[in-house]
Amino acid sequence: MLSTLFAFLGACTLIAASPGPSTMLIIRQSLRSRRAGFLTVLGNETGVFIWGVIAALGLTALLAASQLAYDVMRIAGAVTLVGFGIKTLLDVRGERGEEERQDAQAVHSGWASYRSGLLLNLANPKAAVFAMSFLPQFVPAGAPHLPTMIGLAAIWAVFEVGYYGLYVWFVGRMKKIISRAKVRQRLEWVSGTVLVLLGVRMAMES
Repeated sequence: MLSTLFAFLGACTLIAASPGPSTMLIIRQSLRSRRAGFLTVLGNETGVFIWGVIAALGLTALLAASQLAYDVMRIAGAVTLVGFGIKTLLDVRGERGEEERQDAQAVHSGWASYRSGLLLNLANPKAAVFAMSFLPQFVPAGAPHLPTMIGLAAIWAVFEVGYYGLYVWFVGRMKKIISRAKVRQRLEWVSGTVLVLLGVRMAMES
């Protein structure tokens, strides 16, 4: 059982280390504030746990079997990504005063940050299908399927909170450099552009 857990955590590390839309969104939000970044992580991992529970119940098999359902989610995810990216680019191009900018960031760093992480994860059909194929591999023989998979989903989510929390911490440590207007604008421009490109790629995938 212990060896299975270590193997599972190793696989979780490899998954988290693979850059994707969630990673870019977490970095983008962390550029705004540490609180916004961490709440985005919590939202994303709530989505991870939800998909894990749905996979345990066997409902993601329906998504994998239905091309129409998969395509609807794929387009929804692409629109979400492009929307986040365009908003970032517009914020960079906007000519708001610094005080107004800080007020907008304070509002954004609360519930909206959590919601953005949750929404992006739930709108990604790959996350659903991956949970269905990933979690069952680590259910020990003879173990009750449903509670074990839900437990693994919880471990997966908690592990990634710690992993992505390091991203948030690192961006916070770089605050003195990042807080410079030109550096911040360039980083947000890059993150916004990458989010748009990821959304376009998701929309074009079959």
